[in-house]
Amino acid sequence: MFEPKTPLAERMRPSKLEDLIGQEHLVGEQGIIRKAILSGNVPSMILWGPPGVGKTTIANIIANEVKRPFHMLSAVSAGVKDVRDVIDQARRASRVILFIDEIHRFNKSQQDALLGAVEKGIITLIGATTENPSFEVNSALLSRCQVYSLKALDEADLIKLINLALVKDIELKKRKIDIKEYQALINISGGDARKILNLVELINESVTSDVEITDELVMNVAQKHIAIYDKSGEQHYDIISAFIKSIRGSDPNAAVYYLARMIEGGEDVKFIARRMVILASEDIGNANPTALVMATTTFQAVNVIGYPEARIILSQCAIYLACSPKSNASYVAIDQALSMIRETGDLPVPLAIRNAPTKLMKELDYGKGYQYAHDFRNNFAAMEFLPEAIINSKFYEPGRNAREEELRNYLKKLWDKKYNY
Repeated sequence: MFEPKTPLAERMRPSKLEDLIGQEHLVGEQGIIRKAILSGNVPSMILWGPPGVGKTTIANIIANEVKRPFHMLSAVSAGVKDVRDVIDQARRASRVILFIDEIHRFNKSQQDALLGAVEKGIITLIGATTENPSFEVNSALLSRCQVYSLKALDEADLIKLINLALVKDIELKKRKIDIKEYQALINISGGDARKILNLVELINESVTSDVEITDELVMNVAQKHIAIYDKSGEQHYDIISAFIKSIRGSDPNAAVYYLARMIEGGEDVKFIARRMVILASEDIGNANPTALVMATTTFQAVNVIGYPEARIILSQCAIYLACSPKSNASYVAIDQALSMIRETGDLPVPLAIRNAPTKLMKELDYGKGYQYAHDFRNNFAAMEFLPEAIINSKFYEPGRNAREEELRNYLKKLWDKKYNY
């Protein structure tokens, strides 16, 4: 029996193999998972596929069919202690199945905590991931598991799922629902069973009379009400854009808000940290060189720590970056240099600064006239380093901030006549 507010997708979750829709290559008559269930010899496995295609459902079905104790952990909230607690319980039970959702979010130490128990058969591990396990799961753990790839549900599967819900679900059966058009439902779902069922339920709750579902109705309801964080959809890009622009705009409060939106939505910790590393150089740069150090350290730290503690590190870094002075001078400089290269091609490097490792090169005047900066006062020699065709081209214009004003003054003493700093 379900709680009153249990979502339709959960109410429709099958508990038997024959009720599962999709993944025929794994659970059909010749499917390898079906054969493993029927034999009773279920291996440790990683279920790899996009959201809403049945990874959690298959894990539940396996446990139900083979009648084994079943424990479920989410890598977003569980830690090493949680893993060890399940393993300790498994030592006193028999052939326990441990399902870990989003196993790619476990850091190395968390994954390592599973190794011995998997190897000795204390637990049968079923991990679910939307990320390529070759990159996100430790090779030692991966070698002890079978990897099964799940596919997005196709159009026929999605239509079958919707029609089944209309005749089977106790809430949907209370009223007359007539589906005239399926295309908008299918397009919005992107092959995600959970998403399409949630959308059907949302439409049912949004319309008071008997429901005639058309593509127009689906789009209207979706645009008004769907505000979930979709890691692979439009909101994924909208939220990260808002996060970056809030930091660029020096608003730590907005930055933390959008960071929280991503964390709550289960966004990949490395994705968030990676974007902050880019921002630290693109939008802060030499206005505060420590920002890049901070962001890089954050990326390394959260990769080791993982959720839930990584949220604190991400927050610290986001606030630091938002409160830092801003400069895009380095970003502008490299783009201007790249633009000139595309216009002028591969211009010859001045002979004086070419490498001359051989006698022939020296005879051709490679390195001739080079002035070693450290032989001169203030470690500076006023040489020409750019190709002749673009002499005096200026790419770097220091930003108007305290740190880069120091750089401007330094460069002005050296190059004022040449580059007009």
